[in-house]
Amino acid sequence: MNQAKTQTIDPVCGMSVDVESARSSTHQGVEYFFCSASCQKKFEASPDAVLASASQRAGNSVARTGEPLHSCCHGEKSSAKGLPPVDTGAIYTCPMHLEIEQVGPGDCPICGMDLEPKVISAAAEEDEQQYLQMRRRFWGSVVLSVPLLAIAMGPMIGVRIADAFSDRSFGLLQLALATPVVFWCGWQLLVRGIKSFRSMNLNMFSLITVGTLAAFLFSLFVVLFPSWIPTAFFEDGKPPLYFEAAAVITTLVLLGQVLELRARQQTGGAIRELMQLAPETAHRIADSGEEDVPLDAIQQGDRLRVRPGEKIPVDGRVLSGSSSVDESMLTGEPLPVQKREGDDVTGGTLNQTGAVVMKAVGVGDDTVLHRIVQMVAEAQRSRAPIQQLVDVVARYFVPTVILCSILAFIGWAVWGPEPRLAYAFVASVAVLIIACPCALGLATPMSVMVGVGRGAREGVLIKNAAVLEVLEKVDTIVIDKTGTLTQGRPELTKLETLGDWRASEILRLAAAVEQQSEHPLAQAVVRKSQADALSIPEASNFTSITGGGVRATVDGHELLIGKASLLEAQDVTDLAIGRERAAEHQRGGATVIFVAIDARLAAFMVISDPIKESTPAALGALHELGLQVVMLTGDAESTARAVAQQLGIDQFEAGVSPQDKYEFVQRLKSEGKIVAMAGDGINDAPALALADVGIAMGTGTGVAMESAGVTLVGGDLRGIAAAARLSRKTMRNIRQNLFFAFVYNTLGIPLAAGLLFPFFGVLLSPMIAAAAMSFSSVSVILNALRLRTARLS
Repeated sequence: MNQAKTQTIDPVCGMSVDVESARSSTHQGVEYFFCSASCQKKFEASPDAVLASASQRAGNSVARTGEPLHSCCHGEKSSAKGLPPVDTGAIYTCPMHLEIEQVGPGDCPICGMDLEPKVISAAAEEDEQQYLQMRRRFWGSVVLSVPLLAIAMGPMIGVRIADAFSDRSFGLLQLALATPVVFWCGWQLLVRGIKSFRSMNLNMFSLITVGTLAAFLFSLFVVLFPSWIPTAFFEDGKPPLYFEAAAVITTLVLLGQVLELRARQQTGGAIRELMQLAPETAHRIADSGEEDVPLDAIQQGDRLRVRPGEKIPVDGRVLSGSSSVDESMLTGEPLPVQKREGDDVTGGTLNQTGAVVMKAVGVGDDTVLHRIVQMVAEAQRSRAPIQQLVDVVARYFVPTVILCSILAFIGWAVWGPEPRLAYAFVASVAVLIIACPCALGLATPMSVMVGVGRGAREGVLIKNAAVLEVLEKVDTIVIDKTGTLTQGRPELTKLETLGDWRASEILRLAAAVEQQSEHPLAQAVVRKSQADALSIPEASNFTSITGGGVRATVDGHELLIGKASLLEAQDVTDLAIGRERAAEHQRGGATVIFVAIDARLAAFMVISDPIKESTPAALGALHELGLQVVMLTGDAESTARAVAQQLGIDQFEAGVSPQDKYEFVQRLKSEGKIVAMAGDGINDAPALALADVGIAMGTGTGVAMESAGVTLVGGDLRGIAAAARLSRKTMRNIRQNLFFAFVYNTLGIPLAAGLLFPFFGVLLSPMIAAAAMSFSSVSVILNALRLRTARLS
């Protein structure tokens, strides 16, 4: 049969569907097929957007190996009524072994765990299908295992169903109930186990496969050839059957798999919430008029119209119009921000009151929102250094368990009471099942995924799991003042003149020089001159003096603007008088800039950068966590001291340059400090990269985000405290999970081998062992999910 003629691709989720039985809808004369009602509904709501997205996926679907990424048709065009070739091209990876990658879902050849997509889709239909399939198998096994368990265990509660059947008929009845459970419901478990032996990457499925098949095949042999069974196996005068053990073990393992898949879906919730912030379509203005296009079709330079109440589609710049924009998804601030011509806007933020026309600047992978999504996704897949301990243990664990199982069988067979072989068989199977290392494998990845997702919801973006582990040990926080402790928008609050100069004239001349500088203090001077409606002349011979100030010629006068030390080095006169008058303002925490005209001090300008309202509470939270806070600033020492005293900062360094920041962090590390550095610009990138943990404030630049291990989307200092709490809670959660897993296996193996029998005459049933094994996995999952509701403030 030619599969290409009967199979096609669902354009919404990319899954393979059968055209004979699939749902269908027609759009522009072409019939499309869907795997579920959900996909069909999404297509009918916005068919053009879905098809554009699907076509782009198909065009970009090339794996790292260079092979086309197709889920079923191997690159052939579908012939199903004009449907274009569509493929998700999704790369799946193992959460425990990141080197394992393949196209589409499957299982890891090393540990056997389900692979998960490297990039979580907003709809996540393909992920849902995997979960639903596993859930169907689980409930199918429940329906068959419950009556099987009742039949087999009935005599223990006085219900002797076996009396109504002959021994052979009773065995065949159990065989009929157990076979679908083991070989249909549990088929994936068996396949993974067999693969593990072929590759000799022994894992939890190796133990499950050996245990269930041993119980099932022994029971099958009893049913078919009862006379061949040694009497040492007999219980109550007949050979025992373990069909119910094989079925119940399979059912309980499937329960663990269902819970794990469901938990993994929940950990992707943070990414999906972020992805859903972007609209599906945009209004593009073309020469032929305005048209609605899918987001994937927008290119750099496109003009887009954004109406009131709509989301900004991509990053861009306002060309015309004005509006207030809700940027709370980025900054966490509830108050809208006014946007006018020339202002930047961010994709995913909400346009509130006015209509604007914008130019697309950052599209596709270049948007702030996409960078955030990528950071969260990569962090959730990353491995914490503590995982190395788990890897070492797991490498030797499964062979050790198999050896323990064999020794348990030999010990019972040689020294055990009658029926010796029956006891030996039960003990060996119980050891295999109870020691499955699934809890050990889940301990670290589950906590990391949930913890990183929890941080993303609070605007704390963690670059990778290693950052979480290091952040927990940080004892010193180094903070840049401007834009971190303060609002980052300084304002000129006072201008005092010396001699016969008028304040307006000084401001006019100073603004002519400062408008050529990008420094925040310079912009404060320019804004003040614009607010006073002054006519600003042209400046010539402009020179920027790094770390000191600026020089230029305006209206025939030579102006020198900057720190007192710069003016002193240039032999400016009357400087002592200006310094004395400026000292009072500096003691109050303001920054003072001196203005010299023709080598004589003419005025000084007082510039203040208001402290953020959240800063005092945030610093208090950092001190409660036992962290030492150090402030770095380029301001004068008197200004820095005033701010440090006002905020209760432990240590400060004034007059520092970007190079000084780097060297200061280096010095702290040489003293044995574990340092986190928080900054908000490109100049901070070297220090951010050098620190044990770099923290980028705000969305910042791409350089800052790449240099930093943590990005605080809102730019709020409280995010540092939240990140510190998150790291501590996540690492504590990981240690709890590892404790559960190690203690469980340490106690479980000797109990399954028969430790209780000499004292209480109790031998652990393989079913109880399976229940205990599943409970250990569930306990790890539930413990990790507690992080979703952890308080970070």
